[in-house]
Amino acid sequence: MAEKRTISRVRPDALALRALAHPVRLRMLGLLRIDGPATASGLAAQLGLNSGATSYHLRQLARHGFIEDDAGRGNGRERWWRARHETTSFAADGADDETLRAGVAFGQAALHWQIGEMERALAQHAALSPAWRRASTLNDFNIPLTAAQASALVERLLAVLWEAMAAAPALGGPYPDGVQPVTFILHAFPRPPEGGARS
Repeated sequence: MAEKRTISRVRPDALALRALAHPVRLRMLGLLRIDGPATASGLAAQLGLNSGATSYHLRQLARHGFIEDDAGRGNGRERWWRARHETTSFAADGADDETLRAGVAFGQAALHWQIGEMERALAQHAALSPAWRRASTLNDFNIPLTAAQASALVERLLAVLWEAMAAAPALGGPYPDGVQPVTFILHAFPRPPEGGARS
């Protein structure tokens, strides 16, 4: 069993959540977390942007504490950036209206990114090895539950994922042979009624 490590997390305030809700910034932060440190020009090439726009978005991420200079890299000509945390969390329970609205905007941007990741994964599914195809899944479950039961189930599922993450190598690599980042996306919500408001 691998030694457990501490996973760095950030819980942004409403202002930082609004800044992160920009889809380009969210993608940049994801790339810095998953692939490791990068320069503005490197990220611009990956995202199909010009380096001026990329630099602006990186400065916004740094301003709100999501990323920082990677002082151990570079030659003085290009600035390297790295993520400060592995995960971002937002708890809607007990949030004031402003934070709740910012959280919903962040959630919409995150969902857009997650859908894009899933679409890219499906497009490449046939090219995966049989072992990685077996390790992949696309499921949904509709289970009649009370709010308390649903909350308890979500907590159990999250506990399993946090435990797996704590036992795995830190994001950003390098990784041992055969190891690569695997994305698990968990959504849980009371199913909205078709065509109208819940009574």
